[in-house]
Amino acid sequence: MARNCAMATIRAEGRESEADELSVIFTGDDYMRELNLRYLGRDESTDVLAFSMLETTEDEPAVAAGPPLRMLGDVVVSVDTAATQAAEYSHTLERELALLVIHGTLHLLGYDDGDPAGATRMAETQDRVLAAAGF
Repeated sequence: MARNCAMATIRAEGRESEADELSVIFTGDDYMRELNLRYLGRDESTDVLAFSMLETTEDEPAVAAGPPLRMLGDVVVSVDTAATQAAEYSHTLERELALLVIHGTLHLLGYDDGDPAGATRMAETQDRVLAAAGF
């Protein structure tokens, strides 16, 4: 499921999915809290974190035309938080995990949901990819 969702996300962005690599790590809230504190200074768990291996600037997108990339980065998903959210939103754990893998992969591809326009763009793309992945 994680592989299919990551590949569907990469393909949705017009990239050759087989040329790009990323890792997906499923963990619990305790480890996610450690990562969130260490890297973002937030002493709490979260649902998904994305650690990009791409260097970007404001003037240059994370994914530009040119030779294919190799390693995009890491997506870390808390299964504990995903289970809570799945129950909250009345859908399956598998669907929630798929959504979080897609969300994290979009971050690796340069998406930013930190402002309303970016959040809208990201949500629309997530919905499209979820449907393409069979959710």
